[in-house]
Amino acid sequence: MSGRTKVTIAWVVVGIAVAALVAGMVPVGPGWLPGVGSVAVATTYTWALGARTGGRPLLTAAAALLVGVVALVSGSDVLRTGAAVLTCVVSAVLAVMATVPARRFWEAARECSFALFVAAIGGLATVGFEPRVALLRFEYVTLGLALVGVFLLVHRLGAGLHGLGRRGVVVVLLGTGVLAITLAYAELLRRYGTPGLVDSLLDVVRWSRDNLGAFPRPIETVLGVPALVWGCHMRARRRQGWWVCAFGVCATVPVANALANPSISLLECALSLIYGALVGLLLGYAVIRADLALTGPRGRRSRRAEEAAAGRPEPRRTDALL
Repeated sequence: MSGRTKVTIAWVVVGIAVAALVAGMVPVGPGWLPGVGSVAVATTYTWALGARTGGRPLLTAAAALLVGVVALVSGSDVLRTGAAVLTCVVSAVLAVMATVPARRFWEAARECSFALFVAAIGGLATVGFEPRVALLRFEYVTLGLALVGVFLLVHRLGAGLHGLGRRGVVVVLLGTGVLAITLAYAELLRRYGTPGLVDSLLDVVRWSRDNLGAFPRPIETVLGVPALVWGCHMRARRRQGWWVCAFGVCATVPVANALANPSISLLECALSLIYGALVGLLLGYAVIRADLALTGPRGRRSRRAEEAAAGRPEPRRTDALL
């Protein structure tokens, strides 16, 4: 069976699974449809991630299928939650791994949109397992596991730590700093923030939700989407771009676990992710322009020549990276 045929079958399976998940949300049809759809997406995504990263896709897909089926048949909340965590993490990592290098900004924006689309399907599958979670703990666990997984893969794709170079080290340190500050600030504000400060910030959130329908998720907007856009753009020029792309899971994880919050409607959830993506794309564009201004050639003609020459070889989206 050719690789194209396998990819076509995988997309067909995912499409049928999404239909089952949507039917369960309406709701239409038997109650077991969402669970079956979640297992199908988790199994297919695990196979795709294994194939993309040069692993053993059939073995990993069989393991994911076994975990999903056991979770559904047993009805255990612990197993269902574990299957949801697995699905969320695999979806977020696959979304980043499935991107390709981008010579121009609009191509990088396309890759970012594709990654968010892949993660959104994973988000439907995650909630289809009906996990019983403490929301903050679920978000932290899925983000932490996704970061560990993607950095292990990028360590191989980016020629190890010695392949970072001075520029790569600076990028990784900046990304880590932004991530730490974002998470620490949110946690400190939640635990120790003064009532006045918390109320003033919540007023901004309330205004956005009342007038715009939603408020963008900060970690997606400030770090995840800009990193994914800039990383895809950099990968067309140098291998260190993979280290930047690794922080893209800060966008794909919030998308993959967004529906786990029962207090937010589906419409508000979608608007929040869209607003975060739009603002993040603007930030990503600004970062790319600053990067080219500082390190790229001078003059429009020279920049056009550099853009035309950019094309560091990478396998196609449907081929193994390793």
